[in-house]
Amino acid sequence: MTGIATPSPGGQAHGGHGWQLILADLALILFLLTLSALPAAEAESGRRLADSEASERDARGLPRPQIAAAQALYRAVPGGPGLGAWLAAQQPDRRATLTIFATHTSGGEAAAWARAEALAAEARAVGTRVRTIITAGDAEDLYASLAYDQPVADGVS
Repeated sequence: MTGIATPSPGGQAHGGHGWQLILADLALILFLLTLSALPAAEAESGRRLADSEASERDARGLPRPQIAAAQALYRAVPGGPGLGAWLAAQQPDRRATLTIFATHTSGGEAAAWARAEALAAEARAVGTRVRTIITAGDAEDLYASLAYDQPVADGVS
């Protein structure tokens, strides 16, 4: 006997792959157990793990914009109101910031900036604080998000 797989009556060869599948299953189980134990180890020790500490150390000193969840979204549509009219219809609040999001495709950076700046000028004309974020993407897009993310010193809006 040579140890070569012989075909079964169904025509498929039986090989010795059973131990490999068992080993792969055991490795996956061990990985999942280790992954699920990480949060428990962090909670038990009362300190963050090295990766969290390293990423926080890298981010220290860098400004992080505080962007709150959107309270209202604006997207220009044919026949719809302009941004100035839309902002006038919103509840005035000193905490409000309008964030303009512009997405451009390759080579469309200048056009995206021009569209975003036109919206920003319209918002500033009615006295709204504006933030602009321009990113590369798969498609051209432009919209604005109104959020209440500016702190007010006296706590009154």
